[in-house]
Amino acid sequence: MNSPTRRGAAAVLVLTVALFLGQQLLGNSSPPDGNRVTILYDAFGRPSAMTKDWGYSALIEYGGRRILFDIGNNPAILEKNVKAAGVDLKKLDFVVLSHRHLDHTAGLKYLLGMNPEVKIYVPRDGTFGGSIPSKFYRRQDSLPSEMKYFAGRPTEPLTSGVPWLDGKFQMVDSIVEVVPGVHLISLVSDAVGTKELPELSMAIETPRGLIVVAGCSHPGIERIVAAAAGIKQQVYSVFGGLHLPTASDQEVARIATVLHDTYKVERIAPGHCTGEPAFYLLKRRWKDRYTYAGVGTVIQLP
Repeated sequence: MNSPTRRGAAAVLVLTVALFLGQQLLGNSSPPDGNRVTILYDAFGRPSAMTKDWGYSALIEYGGRRILFDIGNNPAILEKNVKAAGVDLKKLDFVVLSHRHLDHTAGLKYLLGMNPEVKIYVPRDGTFGGSIPSKFYRRQDSLPSEMKYFAGRPTEPLTSGVPWLDGKFQMVDSIVEVVPGVHLISLVSDAVGTKELPELSMAIETPRGLIVVAGCSHPGIERIVAAAAGIKQQVYSVFGGLHLPTASDQEVARIATVLHDTYKVERIAPGHCTGEPAFYLLKRRWKDRYTYAGVGTVIQLP
């Protein structure tokens, strides 16, 4: 007959194994507490309770703050993944939407259903509301009034329509420290296909250096890291989409050299639109300092 002591030890062992297996099902690789990033939305990942889909979302918990960076491509999938990860979106300090593309913003309905008053930082872009200076077009005074915009008397500024009527949006168009130690970096893409697209990235100060979080890197990951490096600290780690899905191996190698040798990025955790060949080449370059960041993964921060 088993003693109470042995039965208690067995129960503890069973509970420990169950907790371990639960973490593996979510793709977790870290304890439940502490400074960490939880990948809530992406198109790749280990077998888990998460659904894979094209898009990006990550919950960053650091220094007692909880920041949601991007909100994925589908409200129902975001909801499923958030619940599978045990994340409470009612407890957020703020949200950052990197840019207007739907694979980073379409989860807004679910987010606002859970937390309608949360502050949402967005790039200064008419998609999120705002205004356009009426002087953006040239005038022709000799035209009759019926051929002039607004009969020649436009309001100043012109108001931009928005696809999302709800949400406490706050626009950013520079590098700004939104709370102590957390910076938003606003850059504009000049690449073919996304020219003039504004995008926000985030830089978090840690004892090891800055952690840079990028949504899609349309302005170029080199420019983003260069801007971050001008803030206060060495860039320690880079997370998120690096937008290299069609880049040649030579171009990926060049960018890797700039990040690794010029900016001394110690760790890299690429996801989303980085691209499979780039995953392969970046892992070869960073080796054991490459951090896997598929959906469901929980990554400890310094």
